[in-house]
Amino acid sequence: MEGLYAAIEEASGLLDVAPSRDKVWPILSAYELDKVVVAFRVTTRGSKDLDCRFTALPADVNPYRYAVSKGIAEATDHPVGTLLDDVQANIPVTAHGVDFGVVEGFRKTWTFLPGNDLQKLSKVAALPSMPPSLAENLDFYARYGLDDKNSMIGIDYPSRTVNVYFLQFPDETREPETVRAMLRDLGLPEPSEQMLTLAKQAVGIYTTLTWDSPKIQRITFATLVPDAEALPGRIAVEPSVEKFARNVPHTYPGPVQGLYNVASYSGGEYFKLQTYHQLAEGSLEARVLLGAAGAGS
Repeated sequence: MEGLYAAIEEASGLLDVAPSRDKVWPILSAYELDKVVVAFRVTTRGSKDLDCRFTALPADVNPYRYAVSKGIAEATDHPVGTLLDDVQANIPVTAHGVDFGVVEGFRKTWTFLPGNDLQKLSKVAALPSMPPSLAENLDFYARYGLDDKNSMIGIDYPSRTVNVYFLQFPDETREPETVRAMLRDLGLPEPSEQMLTLAKQAVGIYTTLTWDSPKIQRITFATLVPDAEALPGRIAVEPSVEKFARNVPHTYPGPVQGLYNVASYSGGEYFKLQTYHQLAEGSLEARVLLGAAGAGS
């Protein structure tokens, strides 16, 4: 844990963020992090925090309930607090992950659904604690061939939002004219050329919903980064992201693997770089990322 905490301090320093040991250490202590995937995430949307993400927690564990029991997350009466219970009771699950900020602490859970049993959004929308906005937008997902391809569910507890992820989707969903149509349907700004370029290479799409609005709040396209240090040479990135990409620590041989996400919301666009610090052998992330790197993609 000392080695991982030192890496968190090093990565945080690249963003001029001072991690809170009082927040981070209890989270590291609560999980066996030497056996799972660990990633660092930076966003261009003005965050003063560094997000850390780890995955491969067992399917039968509720990571939010576990975090509450350990005193590293707050209990709540809001539906966000029972949504993962509903997911586990009604939908097949293969594993979970957790996000935490090095300043703010426990933040988010995300849950993998079986790749050979993608879920229909009509079933997911019927969960008692799910935001009604998902059911109200089923026509949008059906229009773009996403209504029966839910791969993952993310729950952000402080912001009380939900992400529904799609890791398999029709090829035409990546095309510029389709991306433009999707954003128009959502009432979001016209996409930039950089967003269209990244969307065309997307390996994942996800949308963000809330209990407080009937609208889909944002849509995000995720692209593979086989070599984070080479990212600034391929596309224009902000100086903070470039510094992070070129210097972030990792534990495995070769270049830093990661994902570069572009999100559209009512205020415009922003970007998120996720780099893998630790890749557990045999994990989904390791197979996808290292396989892509080996293929030269």
